[in-house]
Amino acid sequence: MSGALNDLRKQLMWTRLISIVEESAQALMRTAFSTTVRDAGDLSAAIFDSRGRMIAEAVTGTPGHVNSMAEGVRHFLARFPAETMEDGDHFVTNDPWLTAGHLHDITVISPVLAHGKVVALVGCCCHQVDIGGLGQGPDGRSIFEEGLQIPLLKLASRGVLNQDLLDILRTNVRTPLQAEGDMLSYIACNRSGSIRLRAMLDEYGLRDFDELADYIVNESLAATRAAIARLPQGSWSADMTIDGYDAPITLRARLTIGADSISVDYDGSALAVSQGINVVLNYCRAYTVFGLKCVVAAEIPNNHGALLPFVVEAPRGSILNAQRPSPVAARHVIGQMLPDLVFGCLGQALPERTPAEGSSCLWSVQLRGVHGATGEHFDTVFFNSGGSGARASLDGLSATAFPSGVRAMPVEVTEAGAPIVIWRKELRADSGGAGRTQGGLGQVVEVATRDGSSFEVLAMFERVRSAARGRAGGKDGATGIVRLGSGPALRAKGLQRVPADDRLVLELPGGAGLGDPSEREAALVADDVAHGRLSCEAAARAYPHALVR
Repeated sequence: MSGALNDLRKQLMWTRLISIVEESAQALMRTAFSTTVRDAGDLSAAIFDSRGRMIAEAVTGTPGHVNSMAEGVRHFLARFPAETMEDGDHFVTNDPWLTAGHLHDITVISPVLAHGKVVALVGCCCHQVDIGGLGQGPDGRSIFEEGLQIPLLKLASRGVLNQDLLDILRTNVRTPLQAEGDMLSYIACNRSGSIRLRAMLDEYGLRDFDELADYIVNESLAATRAAIARLPQGSWSADMTIDGYDAPITLRARLTIGADSISVDYDGSALAVSQGINVVLNYCRAYTVFGLKCVVAAEIPNNHGALLPFVVEAPRGSILNAQRPSPVAARHVIGQMLPDLVFGCLGQALPERTPAEGSSCLWSVQLRGVHGATGEHFDTVFFNSGGSGARASLDGLSATAFPSGVRAMPVEVTEAGAPIVIWRKELRADSGGAGRTQGGLGQVVEVATRDGSSFEVLAMFERVRSAARGRAGGKDGATGIVRLGSGPALRAKGLQRVPADDRLVLELPGGAGLGDPSEREAALVADDVAHGRLSCEAAARAYPHALVR
């Protein structure tokens, strides 16, 4: 076969791999019990070669899951060598330091066997609503308070489930049926991928996966290095101060662009704290590299080769490289801010490509209570997002989950799964920062129990004191607000109780603007006012040149 035809064949197989892993993700979403996976897509699914290198990932998924899993599979192989794996084996862990950064993310890896040997691995990583302990909030003072720890274990051996492990899981969580059902859905996901990958290898007459994996890794590596080579070389620094738990936290980054690699060093960032907002290095790398790829190599598929040119370092014991047994349950409130910090560096080198800061941190609303009519306990979560930062030629996106990429669950689904009512969920006018291009809007969410009974909220909200900062003359986005419907403010982080006959009200932060507001087209301002995104008063203050009345 000629070289051109062979390359074409490999490209066809690459496209097939993407369809296989996306089908696996869809199988997971269709069988999962949790709305976080089923409706929001808070998951990842990927294919790895027998050496543990990530080769292809599903379109559905979050950077925190998939990029952490890309680092984590090697730990499975160190504990369970590929040559010892058998068909029907499934391996599991939720160790934050090995995979996705907190106990609520469970990773399951499964071998793909062909011709009597392991030729590849398939894996998924998903958010579990409840893993026991205090729950997903920042109140824990060590990992031991945050829930059930599952070390590297077999979830199934030759198709036989580890019932002892499932019994331990069920006993330690508040929603045992949901937790067990989700665990079985992870197996369904990997079985789907394994069956489809074996079928592809048979169809193309391949006895192993190595040659195709090498081709994909090498092509992606070369393309990423070529993209970096076109950038200006040098070093740039940025810092960011965010709310923290009970005191502000400062993060610092130094980004260096070399001939064919980019490094980010977080030296000088705050030390780890005693509350559960610390970040492990895996998760720090996951969101740092995602931010870099968004600007530098967005079109190159995300796999082992595409990740190799990016090097991320953080001081041991810092809040971005916390060590055991630091609490990490709400690690996303800091980890999801890292793309903005990276953009602060890249904005100096590549201002035409880099957006302003956004709300960034996902506002996960986790509620607990007792259904007054039945006496049954409920534990539910739904996702909400603020505005993203303005871009060079486009406004920021409103109520959009960047950088996590998860979707908001439909209100009807959330209300069907728990005895709550979401009374209001609407865009928050005037919350986007003014600029030549405007920051995206946050939203207003109002929720209470169906019968008016008291309930708890595990608050883990960011940008309540520290706004998204404008760039190149653009204005800051609005800060967030957490309060009761009756008026009193609540803390942005920590377990709190909403009194009976009251409501939880969240006003999510907006994205920052980019460029001088006086350069914004008058027609755009008029359109914002006409559609209620901007009040007449705010428009007159921010854009007097537009003569809005």
